[in-house]
Amino acid sequence: MQPSDYGPFPYTPINRRPTLKWPNGARVALWVIPNIEFFSLNRPHPGHPWEKASGDAPTVRAWGQRDYGNRIGIFRIMDVLTKHGIRATATVNSDICDHHPQIIEDAVKLGWEFMGHNKTNSERLTGMPREQERALIKSSLAKLEQATGRKPTGWLGSALAETWNTLDILAEEGCSYVSDWVNDDQPYLMNTKPRQLVYLPYSYELNDSPQVYYRDHTAEQFESMIKRQFDVLYEEGAQSARVMAICLHPFLIGVPHRIRALDSALQYIGSHAGVWKATGQEIVDGYLKSGATF
Repeated sequence: MQPSDYGPFPYTPINRRPTLKWPNGARVALWVIPNIEFFSLNRPHPGHPWEKASGDAPTVRAWGQRDYGNRIGIFRIMDVLTKHGIRATATVNSDICDHHPQIIEDAVKLGWEFMGHNKTNSERLTGMPREQERALIKSSLAKLEQATGRKPTGWLGSALAETWNTLDILAEEGCSYVSDWVNDDQPYLMNTKPRQLVYLPYSYELNDSPQVYYRDHTAEQFESMIKRQFDVLYEEGAQSARVMAICLHPFLIGVPHRIRALDSALQYIGSHAGVWKATGQEIVDGYLKSGATF
């Protein structure tokens, strides 16, 4: 991808697109994405969202909050999603495979899909030289393939970060979709080499990290956001289908006083006909087969 003022895809406004239809006439593809992330105790972590990490490691309390998600929170999420018949697509730091393989084992048993998500969440792609980035992406995907038995076809960068080289590297590594761009409610094609990628809509809005961690919204407010977002997308989906991504972090939504907000929101969504509970690759395949690609 060459540096440019706009992305590697045409600007196609929602009211000038072919009609998108999901399998069985579904209005909305429901896509649930837990972020399973590893943070090293050897690196300092900020104590509050608006702080920069300062001082020396270990920053025990700040690190411990995140570790709670991997010890307990992710298993609460698994229970809730299983209750509602949802197979998640987990974005996974490949270091999880070494440090917490039990999480991977349980997710595989549940039939979850896995997306590449860097080696560790303490590392970003921003500013990384091309060959270093290529090595990181290649090793992250290979580690997940070794642990799960299947090479990931999707990618979400830590902090949704990319370089000008990221998309082409992902295409070269055999990925079929990426979700960093947060700029649409429908998939679209990206002009990458040696093959096109699909952008699969991820959400920075319907995401417990910005809403709960940075904007101090309550669990009840986050639940309401999920329901309201669904209502609009469901209405619009009667004309042309939509993707609804719910983006989760186990150390946030997985604590006892928030988990039932997720349960309630999913119960509400599931009470409607025409909702397709799908994994990321299933949505990408449905989009490519729809004949409404753009």
